[in-house]
Amino acid sequence: MLDIKFIRDHQDLVAAAAKKKHVDFDVRELIEADDRRKELLQSVEGKRERQNAASLAIVAEKDPSKRTSLITDMQRLKTELAKDEDKLAAAMKTWQLLMLRAPNVPDMSVPDGVDDSGNMEVRVWGKKPEFNFTPKSHDELLKLNDMADLERGVKVAGFRGYFLKNDGALLNFAIWNFVIDRFRKKDFIPIIAPSVIKREVFMGTGYIPQGEDDLYKTQDGAYLAGTSEVPAMGYYMDEVLEEKQLPVKFFAFSPCYRREAGSHGKDTKGVFRIHEFFKFEQVVMCAASHEESVRLHEELTANSEALLQELELPYHVVVNCGGDLGLGQVKKYDIEAWVPSENRYRETHSSSYFHDFQTRRLNIRYKDKEGKMRFAHSLNNTALATPRILVSILENNQNADGSIRVPKVLQPYLGKDLIRK
Repeated sequence: MLDIKFIRDHQDLVAAAAKKKHVDFDVRELIEADDRRKELLQSVEGKRERQNAASLAIVAEKDPSKRTSLITDMQRLKTELAKDEDKLAAAMKTWQLLMLRAPNVPDMSVPDGVDDSGNMEVRVWGKKPEFNFTPKSHDELLKLNDMADLERGVKVAGFRGYFLKNDGALLNFAIWNFVIDRFRKKDFIPIIAPSVIKREVFMGTGYIPQGEDDLYKTQDGAYLAGTSEVPAMGYYMDEVLEEKQLPVKFFAFSPCYRREAGSHGKDTKGVFRIHEFFKFEQVVMCAASHEESVRLHEELTANSEALLQELELPYHVVVNCGGDLGLGQVKKYDIEAWVPSENRYRETHSSSYFHDFQTRRLNIRYKDKEGKMRFAHSLNNTALATPRILVSILENNQNADGSIRVPKVLQPYLGKDLIRK
């Protein structure tokens, strides 16, 4: 959420941000709602002061007739105040909903574009494999090597359900251990985060209202998180940190759940797009400095790239265009690994920074060296998500007979260098 003072002082900038992000938001409507809120608030506060003064006058008045007149006037004032309070409550609700829809301002380096087709490649790493045979898809390889049971997954869990089994399950565990070992050497706090989260934390991180259709909701009004970014950001909600604590770096793990709303016909085979998965997430809160946010954004992205490089997976990095940014993101990189059967790169990681968009909603502040209260800045980046990463690992390391070469860094964890049925 942006500061209303910032919005009022930079209306053209916020309007341009909405246009660049292709967000349906009218900044003038918010300003009018804010004017109405201020007007009613002033009226309510004025009537409350008059009511307090009238109460004191009634107590002090000794003349019965004058006292009766004062009581009549105060009852009339009380009725008017109640009406204004109702109007203020409605105006506040309208204002708050509009404030939640106000988009963050993207960085100047963000390219124009309507959707992910407008994303721009910034670098490429690795050599794409060359096969003297037609490469199989990951779902074919999973089935051929008895690494998964997708049919029974659907039977048990429904659409996009899956079982990983045998070397499929063990390879998944091997990847987890590989990622954990790499981040144990870094200055991150490891946490296992909850997946059942209160609505206000989703509001704070910006997933509600924009992304509510993609969330699973429980009977008691909580939601299932689609990324451990959400609970990790809620960790310091409504707290004040000391500047010396910053940056706070979480290496967060949790099960994740997404309805994949609007993606019914996309990636229906295999384990690329599923409802239940697992993610290691880098979540950072830092000082309120654009330069610090940019520095950490590059650092988090480099951490994820290093994992793919160790796994020897060809990939490229794209900077997301305005139309492919979320409401709160200032800038975002997607890292996409090569998928031979599709002859294209597919997203495996996203790396974003938000300035104080999330922390203002979550009320996460810190005292700077001068003792001034400031909202922290926030960032997040996928460290690694499974089982999606299996797609590229299996396809890039397949042999003509359908067996799978195990990447060298995973061999000590899996205990073999080749997977075959």
